[in-house]
Amino acid sequence: MTAIEVTDLALAYGELKAVDGVSFEVAAGEFFGILGPNGAGKTTTLELIEGLRRPDAGDIRVLGEKPWPRNAGLLPRIGVQLQASSFFERLTAREQIHTFAALYGVGSGPADEWLARVGLVDKADTRVEDLSGGQAQRLSIACALVHDPELVFLDEPTASLDPQARRNLWDLLSGLNDSGRTVVLTTHYMDEAQTLCDRVGIMDHGHLLLLDTPAGLIESHDAATLEDVFLQVTGREYRG
Repeated sequence: MTAIEVTDLALAYGELKAVDGVSFEVAAGEFFGILGPNGAGKTTTLELIEGLRRPDAGDIRVLGEKPWPRNAGLLPRIGVQLQASSFFERLTAREQIHTFAALYGVGSGPADEWLARVGLVDKADTRVEDLSGGQAQRLSIACALVHDPELVFLDEPTASLDPQARRNLWDLLSGLNDSGRTVVLTTHYMDEAQTLCDRVGIMDHGHLLLLDTPAGLIESHDAATLEDVFLQVTGREYRG
């Protein structure tokens, strides 16, 4: 079963082609990564698939449905963690996730379970503005998953975290599709894509350059790392 189908997707901002003829599919239950440097078009691609932006051209199917015009029927089936965490002001971590749960008609039980799953029980009474960057990202992911969506989008969930906090978050992310949930992750970290993703699409300047398993990309280019693959394809060193 296919969870996402993207065909010839395009969006421009004036002369800038943010997404230019991108096509790919994501299988149900897959952990799929969109990898590329800053400005590659990763976030814009994700926002188009989520139905947050209207494409200039192309076709998108998410769980068999069109996400644009904004499709209210899809909202309970997907979870979205934005690149910048957005929380209600002056609420504690527990109050935040309980509020998100209530918006989806979910009880307090699943909310408390997710707070525990992301390791924030000891921070439940802490206001979000007092959480560390890694703790805030964990809470943001829990809020995106509290209604048990079939498909979850994670937009650079470890951006701006120090290396240790980033690796700590990998333990949580690696288990998100254990129950068959589909996960789509954008990242500019090569090691993150290689560690977490079943398949990776490498983007640059709005184009999808390559698509394969991390091991397949390395093997097919006789490379040692994904950075080497990027260098071969673009002629320049990777700078996330």
